[in-house]
Amino acid sequence: MSILDEHREALARLERESRIRWLVPRNGRDFSSNDYLGLANARELREAVRKALDRDVAIGAGGSRLLRGNDPEHEALEQEAAAFFGSESALFFANGFTANSSLFAALPNRHDLIVYDALIHASVHDGMRLSFAEKKQAAHNDPQAFEDAIAAWRAAGGKGRVWIAVESLYSMDGDKSPIAALAEIADRHEACLVIDEAHAAGVFGAEGRGLAAELADRDNVIRLVTCGKALGCEGALLLGPKVIVDMLVNTGRGFVFSTAPSPLMAAAVRTSLSMIRRPQRRERLQHLITAATKAIGVNSGSQIIPVIIGDDAETMRIATTLQKLGFDVRGIRPPTVPRGTSRLRVSITLNVDEADIAALGVQLRALCG
Repeated sequence: MSILDEHREALARLERESRIRWLVPRNGRDFSSNDYLGLANARELREAVRKALDRDVAIGAGGSRLLRGNDPEHEALEQEAAAFFGSESALFFANGFTANSSLFAALPNRHDLIVYDALIHASVHDGMRLSFAEKKQAAHNDPQAFEDAIAAWRAAGGKGRVWIAVESLYSMDGDKSPIAALAEIADRHEACLVIDEAHAAGVFGAEGRGLAAELADRDNVIRLVTCGKALGCEGALLLGPKVIVDMLVNTGRGFVFSTAPSPLMAAAVRTSLSMIRRPQRRERLQHLITAATKAIGVNSGSQIIPVIIGDDAETMRIATTLQKLGFDVRGIRPPTVPRGTSRLRVSITLNVDEADIAALGVQLRALCG
């Protein structure tokens, strides 16, 4: 059997299991994107890009940040982001996946322990695979499970640093992390708490600063804010103490050996940060979340509403039907979510209105019973 035949068989197996993935063009009313505040196509961001081009901001960086790719726009964004999010320092990455994987591959050492939430993002798992630190999984959103994992490791002779990896708002369930309790655990064990704010920044917190904004100035907290979701742009900002940023500039392989993000995108993110300060979009989104909770009958407490179907094939059948009806709803299957929890991930954004939400609710009730 040739290597191509092996891959054809692997794809055929995925199709038999109703787990094949394919690219689907965006079409219909947006109930699947992470453009929560509707900024991705906002006139003000378009104008910011035009103005940046007029002042000769480069489209491409031309190299890694440590070579010739370090642009004044990168540095200006990092300074403004650190000030806005209340951290000592910030580092701009090409995307959140690279930021997460670089951090966990570089910072925890072979004597350390990483305790991670059971539903932590794939990017953290990839970073942990490259780390020599010991890893322990904790039950989802269960502070006692984190406490017990740390205590068991110490009792077995663990002497190094503990790293706690969580998301402030989980991307497939839409539920919020018990941040305050986890921060107390981190303080008690002199641990470093790493919080991925990808789906919370821009939507929650004072002026959209995220669910963990009150922890921003702690020296044992690192936060990640992605720029391609509520901020409507591209890239990611790692926020924390300057010594952490300096370490990643020196040892974060995803930063050191990658071409720098577009300076033009850095300019766009700077404008986006000024836009999310204003309350109108967040208030409008909260109004739509309330409407969606009522129409769909699921209360996640956020703009991400999971409609659990369970069966993989049935999930995709319903998603395809909804798409044909003009609702861009996507089905999510293992391994993205645990086996037996395939679902429709309904995302509420400012790209829809109350009438769209009500119409989707009617179709969901008809299709899901």
